[in-house]
Amino acid sequence: MFATASVSPTQTALPKDLFGAIEQLKKDLNAVVLAHYYQEPDIQDIADYIGDSLGLSQRAADTEADVIVFAGVHFMAETAKILNPDKLVLLPDLDAGCSLADSCAPDEFARFKAAHPDHLVISYINCTANIKAMSDIICTSSNAVKLVNQLPAEQKIIFAPDRNLGRYVMEQTGREMVLWQGSCIVHETFSEKKILQLKMEHPDAEIVAHPECEQTVLRHASYIGSTTALLNYVQRSENERFIVATEPGIIHQMEKQVPQKHFIPAPPEANCACNECPYMRLNTLEKLYLAMKNKTPEVTIPEAIQSDALAPIQRMLEMSAR
Repeated sequence: MFATASVSPTQTALPKDLFGAIEQLKKDLNAVVLAHYYQEPDIQDIADYIGDSLGLSQRAADTEADVIVFAGVHFMAETAKILNPDKLVLLPDLDAGCSLADSCAPDEFARFKAAHPDHLVISYINCTANIKAMSDIICTSSNAVKLVNQLPAEQKIIFAPDRNLGRYVMEQTGREMVLWQGSCIVHETFSEKKILQLKMEHPDAEIVAHPECEQTVLRHASYIGSTTALLNYVQRSENERFIVATEPGIIHQMEKQVPQKHFIPAPPEANCACNECPYMRLNTLEKLYLAMKNKTPEVTIPEAIQSDALAPIQRMLEMSAR
């Protein structure tokens, strides 16, 4: 992660109406607030656009705003900066990292890539700018299967950093890929036993799951998809009750879109809130306001890395449009 130091909340007084103050700052700065579905409800409600990694990348690429406030985690803000090198990109909390991105160290990945010189590298967008710069194509959970299906059958592939998404893509495409053994702490925490217990308590509930979950969870799901795909599915499904196996922040949007339906967050293995991403939840409405007010923390990336990381992201966007 490349960024400047953050500002303490005590350095700027907070207004009573944070929503109104943020709306005014949007106008003053010509700023856009992009938020991931896993953010807290207040941030989702103030955002100009809410989406998954693909949708957020597309919106970041198309924005005419001068300032991008990214309510998500650092790899998302880095992606926005790569696509907008001349714009100010702010991240409310610089500690909002990603366990999956952290599981793929650049030096180790460089050696891994060198050991497979005839392989094309497809990297899940949940990785650092350094890993993107070593990749040929970036993908998201929304488009990974589509992108792999566009490649020649004889093309050898490295898929990084998420082994669970990679395994799912292999199953959907019938392609063999070399997988980097990374994972997400949130999506690996769901308990198969507890989900099945929930299913027994709610036999009419459909299980819907994100492909970053382990196979033991995915095999019980009626539907598997990205956060946007899950949101779309619960809207069109005739079912009224769902067990949702992904970060529960998405449930806020599900309840807004279909308030008559009932959504149950899938439980983690331990008796904790481990199904909530601790990094996503570091961002708050107060920190978002302060980031806009003080124009910091700013996300910056060395020019050489930014340039090398841009091409695989652009290739993703081009292939996604086909």
